[in-house]
Amino acid sequence: MSKVNNYIEKATQNINEDRATTKVLLMELMKYIQGASERHREVGIVAAKYVETLQRSNEQLVKLATLLMKEKDTGYVMTSEDKEELFDMLSDMSEKEEKTTDGDK
Repeated sequence: MSKVNNYIEKATQNINEDRATTKVLLMELMKYIQGASERHREVGIVAAKYVETLQRSNEQLVKLATLLMKEKDTGYVMTSEDKEELFDMLSDMSEKEEKTTDGDK
């Protein structure tokens, strides 16, 4: 397996794990909010961050799927620019998640 394929597999696994965790947290938060309307004001921003995390992971999955389909359909090989863009996207996601996590402590 090439190094790029290994990274793609790892990224996909991380995306799926993050999505599962985020969904669980969001569902728990939604249950908490349903208990009383004032709770929405209390934790609404946190819920929005969870939704943003899911949206970013959707963007990552679409990007990966596009690259993989392009490769499969046309025999396309990722250029250095494609690899750099993918790496930047994954790095940005990691940095944003770290800031969110650090800010919530």
